[in-house]
Amino acid sequence: MGKVGRVLVSLLLAVLPGTTTTAVAQPTRPVWTGSWETAPSGTAAALPGAAVRNVVHLSVGGAAVRIRLSNRLGTAPLQLGAVTVALRRGTGPDAVPGSLRTATFGGVRTAVVPAGQDLVTDPVLLPVPDAADLLVTVLTPVDSGPATYHRTALQTSYLAPAGTGHAADEDGSAYTTPIAYWYYVTGVDVLGTGAGSVVAFGDSLTDGTGSTTDTNQRWPDRLARHLRGDRLGVLNAGLAGNRLLRDGVGPSALARLDADALDRAGVRALIVFEGINDIKGTPEANDPAAFADAYRTLVARAHARGIRVVGVTLTPFGGYSAYTPAREAVRRQVNAFIRTGGAFDAVADADATVRDPSAPERLLPGYDPGDHLHFNDAGMGAVADTVKGALTGALAGSGAAVAG
Repeated sequence: MGKVGRVLVSLLLAVLPGTTTTAVAQPTRPVWTGSWETAPSGTAAALPGAAVRNVVHLSVGGAAVRIRLSNRLGTAPLQLGAVTVALRRGTGPDAVPGSLRTATFGGVRTAVVPAGQDLVTDPVLLPVPDAADLLVTVLTPVDSGPATYHRTALQTSYLAPAGTGHAADEDGSAYTTPIAYWYYVTGVDVLGTGAGSVVAFGDSLTDGTGSTTDTNQRWPDRLARHLRGDRLGVLNAGLAGNRLLRDGVGPSALARLDADALDRAGVRALIVFEGINDIKGTPEANDPAAFADAYRTLVARAHARGIRVVGVTLTPFGGYSAYTPAREAVRRQVNAFIRTGGAFDAVADADATVRDPSAPERLLPGYDPGDHLHFNDAGMGAVADTVKGALTGALAGSGAAVAG
């Protein structure tokens, strides 16, 4: 650990709760825990001269943060003119007075991120509470080529078209353009008394499609509320349009597993809820054995890192435009493997939770936002409850039990 890191840890030991000799089952030193994530889904046009004020919602808090910036899908070096982080005030682009910090990279306020790579900031000493909204502002002074972004944010962020000189503004008046995407930022870690993190790994059902924008009602958000007392961070690696077996929107689950899940900070468990886009997509996947092989591969790679894995059954899509009885038969065969194939440490039977008992190929009407595939806010809550129960069993054998 370098001098800056030793000084930071000393400061944190002085200010963190739960680090006295009377604490029970708390880390003796602050640890990095993943608190928020999004997965790169593609690229958008560059925004030369602009500053993007990304709004992100943490799961657990801490006494310092570090930010992950991505140029993973870019084709040219990404020039970062400034990156700042602050607590959000209210519901717009304003920062809480006194909370804004300028991030550095090896002590320098600017950086270049090579194409195809990510970059993590130095630790930023900023106390953040559980469930905080952060403003992560990224200034890109020149055209660095296609911008790595996340399309289905379901969160309003803000753009200052003439951003030079405004990245460090606490007043958000320069951020006049609301935007529906997250640009460049793909992760926030916190330093504190966290017990580790869990990664929700999936497609649009995990990304949050169908839930209410700007309310953090995705099932991983709801799960984070359940786990807050256990000091477990929740990372949402859902990617709308993603597939298990082949590239779709973004690389396949197998291809992105390390970058979006296993390499994240403090990961204790992986929750795998992916495969419906393979069944209903073009070309469709109709061999249940291929799904079984893919799930076993995901589990083996996670187990090699000491990470427990929860498998989530694929939920109904009867009434959706791509539904056919043949595809429904594949879904049921895949679910039979998830439930009884022995690949996973635990199974969350989301199918049993959200299906209509009188028409098991369809969602319960109370959980259906109207497209017969995704979940509304109530459905998201039901999935979170189901995953929470399975996660309790999966972590019980790893020394990180979740309270019932």
